[in-house]
Amino acid sequence: MDNRHEVQDFLTGLRGRITPEVAGITAFGGERRVPGLRREEVAQLAGVSTAYYTRMERGDLGGVSESVLYALVNALQLNEAETQHLFDLARNATGVGRPSRTKPATRLSPQLEQLLDTMRDVPVVALSRLGDPMGSNSLGRALFLHLFPEGTTPLNTARYLFLDPRSQEFYPDWDVVARESVSAMRLLAGQDPSDRKLAALVGELATRSSEFRTWWGSHTVRTHTTGIKRIAHPVVGEMALTYQTLALPSAPKIRLATYLAERGSSSADALDLLRSWAATPSTAAQESRTS
Repeated sequence: MDNRHEVQDFLTGLRGRITPEVAGITAFGGERRVPGLRREEVAQLAGVSTAYYTRMERGDLGGVSESVLYALVNALQLNEAETQHLFDLARNATGVGRPSRTKPATRLSPQLEQLLDTMRDVPVVALSRLGDPMGSNSLGRALFLHLFPEGTTPLNTARYLFLDPRSQEFYPDWDVVARESVSAMRLLAGQDPSDRKLAALVGELATRSSEFRTWWGSHTVRTHTTGIKRIAHPVVGEMALTYQTLALPSAPKIRLATYLAERGSSSADALDLLRSWAATPSTAAQESRTS
């Protein structure tokens, strides 16, 4: 992925979403042809010259100091994920990038597999940084039965969202879940623009999904470590589950996604029913083949 183009599109999009009123400055110069701040206004807010900011917005972040980057963060009112993304892009511009300290995970360690198996009451799925399911407990496989078809390789979560029509029935708030997936991938692209697997995945999805192509072009970056997802499960019906994404210091390329239902709720009842259903292997396997 071209880091200069990433920087240019990212900064242009950020500038376009902030009005002078939101930025707390007086608007001059009459009617604006495009929404958002002008380059000279961003430069003023960041305390740099217009020429210097223009250079940055054209994709050249090489040699830009941390103090200037933080001034830009304040000027453009960036959130935590956007700030991280900006600094990742600046690091890539210097040729330093983020050093890869570990090899990409290809499978779970026996210890992690044992950990998942002991978490019997909570659906848990272990995911790679690109959203490939690396493992799960039985309740996690029952919850996301489309991701774990019997006898074949598990489905990548982004491919499932954008290329499998069942996902739009499975997630009643599909557009929200799908946008979150895209914004998380944008963050990954800034961390390592040389990641060939990520580039191939983005290229495939952009070619085959118009929604992905549109949302990828918006350059929105977000982190999503907790929240509520509504799921319309083909066996037990609709549930609202609180998800938590947990980092593993011993396996930094893997994250655990857990799902909880509020006690005493209809979602908890549905999860109990799913637990009973998952305990009947022949029934669960048949549903996995036909759903």
